[in-house]
Amino acid sequence: MFYLIQSMVQQGMSFSRMLAFGVGYLFAIVLAFGLHEYAHALTAYKLGDPTPKALGRLTVNPLKHIDPYGLIGFLVVGFGWAKPVEVNPLHFKKYRRDMFFVSVAGVLTNLLLAFILSGIFYFFFVNVAQFDISGNFTYSNDLLYLIHYFLEYSIVLNIALFVFNLIPIYPLDGFNAVKSIFRLNNKFLNFMYRWGNLILIVVICLPFFDAFYNIVTGFITETFFSFWGLFV
Repeated sequence: MFYLIQSMVQQGMSFSRMLAFGVGYLFAIVLAFGLHEYAHALTAYKLGDPTPKALGRLTVNPLKHIDPYGLIGFLVVGFGWAKPVEVNPLHFKKYRRDMFFVSVAGVLTNLLLAFILSGIFYFFFVNVAQFDISGNFTYSNDLLYLIHYFLEYSIVLNIALFVFNLIPIYPLDGFNAVKSIFRLNNKFLNFMYRWGNLILIVVICLPFFDAFYNIVTGFITETFFSFWGLFV
């Protein structure tokens, strides 16, 4: 985030445009994390668990899902988290099936949201943006810049959340999906509960992780834009 701001200052970007970027970036984070957690809560509730509703999580209000420290962490270093939705699997009719659905609800919502917003962004960019002699996009007012930044970073962030959370390491959704398949006292699960956080940090720091991560997220993004390009 600080790198982006520094780059904008060096480019001589106006304060109002930087503000538009900041607001759009913040809205993108709040939307992606808020709907991700709401999807977990809604799925659990639909499958018979009243816990999310009792705890006030069955709402699209992002303020109920955002963790202040996680939000600050994302704004400062680009890594953050939301408040996890608590569920009681004892209310589920079929534990493994229902836990799997609850686990993947968040990431599938992020993927769907990225797909929808990529279409909106594609048509918005093609029909509204103007270009200067250097080929850089321009808009007639700061509100349009805000919309552009919000859509752009919403797509990037939602795809990033989809890919990252599918990693089968505790405490990510990918681990919870895998957990629903195994018995509760499985050695793999016990190992992950003990060492998962440390393993996740090590994986993130590995040199090849960024390359692999960027390839996967880039492929999904290009696929979405290619799809919407068929209609223009």
